[in-house]
Amino acid sequence: MDSRAAAQEGAFPFVVHHGAVQGVTGSAHEWVLSESASVLIDCGLFQGSDTGPAGASASHLSIDFDISRIQAVVLTHVHIDHVGRLPWLFAAGYDGPVYCSEPSARLLPIVLEDAFRLGISRQPERVEAFLKLLDSRLVAVPYEQWQLLPMTEESAFIQLLPAGHILGSASVSCRDSQGHVTVFSGDLGARLAPILRSAQSPYRADCLVIESTYGNRLHEGRAARSARLERALLRAMEDQGSLLIPAFSIGRTQELLYELEGLIHKHRDKPINPHLNWSELPIVLDSPLASRFTQVYRELDAFWDVEARERLEEGRKPLGFEQLLTVDDHDGHMRMVRHLAGSARPAVVIAASGMCAGGRIMNYLKAMLGDARHNLLFVGYQARGTPGRIIQQEGQGGEVVLDGKRYPISLPVTSISGYSAHGDQQDLLDFVAGMQEYPSEVRVVHGDDEAKAGLKVALEEWYRRSGMEVAVCCP
Repeated sequence: MDSRAAAQEGAFPFVVHHGAVQGVTGSAHEWVLSESASVLIDCGLFQGSDTGPAGASASHLSIDFDISRIQAVVLTHVHIDHVGRLPWLFAAGYDGPVYCSEPSARLLPIVLEDAFRLGISRQPERVEAFLKLLDSRLVAVPYEQWQLLPMTEESAFIQLLPAGHILGSASVSCRDSQGHVTVFSGDLGARLAPILRSAQSPYRADCLVIESTYGNRLHEGRAARSARLERALLRAMEDQGSLLIPAFSIGRTQELLYELEGLIHKHRDKPINPHLNWSELPIVLDSPLASRFTQVYRELDAFWDVEARERLEEGRKPLGFEQLLTVDDHDGHMRMVRHLAGSARPAVVIAASGMCAGGRIMNYLKAMLGDARHNLLFVGYQARGTPGRIIQQEGQGGEVVLDGKRYPISLPVTSISGYSAHGDQQDLLDFVAGMQEYPSEVRVVHGDDEAKAGLKVALEEWYRRSGMEVAVCCP
């Protein structure tokens, strides 16, 4: 049933979408229990050309929906497109609790400190006041435990289950007093992703709100994508330049480091080219934020999967190996850009932002896009309207505008979809198939139109083959 129709008929609970319905960013979904009680699932920033139903966008960040009935906020994970508007939500008057998983509770203050400095204020006292306020609101919830929410009139519970997307990511099951369960998938990870435990399906759902970033595509398997990463790296070394990898500071960066450590360990002292051994290849992590997240990942190894913990037991350091060089201050960053651009010394550079919409990767691109000795590797989704999407589409021989200046794209551009932190169509279908009682209503969000339509068709076909009925919609 459409949310407006449900509201008119008084059919509670229902879902109202405030973001991630006209693209893949700005996730914010309201689970409405009554006219005076609701729960907000995520409150994220919009990126690129994505917009919200009421006009919110990357340049219009104020909360554009009524928050008067929201009594709790639950976060699926800490990516900025799921949590970035929390400061604006607080400013709009929300004064209730914010629930998330235990790892997310460690990571969230780092994410929002950075967002607050970039989007609101760099004044230390304002940043400190916000972080203190956030700490007073934050409630860490263990996986699998049903948590009672402090609703004034309605009884409501939530349960978080691992989602396999980034450390701390979770799907959220919301249960009302009548036993009705609405599940919000959050962002679901690819199967057998490095470091993380795989996504766990909830026991049941009456209504499912599911992401669809890659709802019409299938990824390469992990072995295939690792082989492509190795080929991309070897090609860059043959071209006698650096391999640039734009990556999100949290999730993608740690997976890449894990896989690169695996390649270095596998080849050890074998030559990459006549002048360089694998054990001598510098891996440059040029992102203070990514460095902070990587340190927290190391500290939270209790939440790693079995394979990653076995590497630790062998004495290896998957996220802190010898060839890893971190660049913290801005002067060091600019020296590294000039050095690699001018010397053609082989290196792998991982820098944010993942969609080339800002951050330190921009200086590398400006200095190196026009030099065919270097290589550029995309390992994740590039949203519409971002420089990353334009570079990806134009490719070698094209051009892109960065900060108002036009740059030729002379270097080879490669994409490996399998390194996306998002699962593919089969992963999304498996999330549904893993339930013991299947939802009769599925709402497909968080995807481009083609991706949403592809998942909708696949879900309807899966239900048809299973002899069941389902109502699938793309709000």
